[in-house]
Amino acid sequence: MVSYDCVFCKIILGEILSEFIYESELFFAIRDINPIALTHILIIPKIHINYLELIHEFPSFDFNEMYAVALEIASKENILNSGYRLVINQKEDSGQEVEHLHLHLIGGNKLKDIG
Repeated sequence: MVSYDCVFCKIILGEILSEFIYESELFFAIRDINPIALTHILIIPKIHINYLELIHEFPSFDFNEMYAVALEIASKENILNSGYRLVINQKEDSGQEVEHLHLHLIGGNKLKDIG
């Protein structure tokens, strides 16, 4: 299932060109266009899920698999041992800009404490 007015879904459909650094049947990953660290990668489910609290409506979604993808990419980006941050922003007040669930993998340099 895709949403035709979602930028990530348009990437999945090939309507917006983007370089995938990872792709499987369920997920793809791209570099963030406005990175906040040397490594800033978005891990995105291919099915359109607006928010984390809705994952129960999508039995094919596996959060453990999404996490495994993050670990694989962190290893390939050589940040697995130095440290990284995983972030999921939810809704406007958190800073979510695209209403399609995605996981930020951030690292490659010393990150600011978010307290």
